[in-house]
Amino acid sequence: MHPIHDADVLLLMATALASKRRPAELAEIMAAADLLHGSIPLDVDIGAAFLHLSTHGLIGEVAGRFALTPDALELMAGVCHKKKAELPERMFAIRQELAGYVPRGEGDAIRLATEQVTAAILAHRTFLKGPGRNLLVPKPKAAVDKARRAGQWRRLDGGRRSKS
Repeated sequence: MHPIHDADVLLLMATALASKRRPAELAEIMAAADLLHGSIPLDVDIGAAFLHLSTHGLIGEVAGRFALTPDALELMAGVCHKKKAELPERMFAIRQELAGYVPRGEGDAIRLATEQVTAAILAHRTFLKGPGRNLLVPKPKAAVDKARRAGQWRRLDGGRRSKS
């Protein structure tokens, strides 16, 4: 698969993060890209990355949502087991895997209009201005839960020390 762009690698990582349990919407993938990288690539680059990865059979579309194909999951399995690796190291490892990847066949091309990608980016940014920080980050718990968890750290024997 040649050439490999940074947006391709980031889109593959963001799709893997956003579609763990079910195929992800475009706004969820943009939220994952923002969470991973700290910024979102240009809408034109994202559209081109979707086209590259889908024609090589790495991203598929299911009812307007996107997920990694079994080939992409196999490719990512070798890279994502290094949980302590920093983002640049992971991106470099994925780039190396993509360089050696030989597609088994052509996939269905996913052509996204720049308006779709722009709308997804704007939906993510408007959500950031609201109460939450990121679509993928859970909302903070109430103060009651914090007080309840504080009791777990107390000693079970009432704080008494044993004589020895």
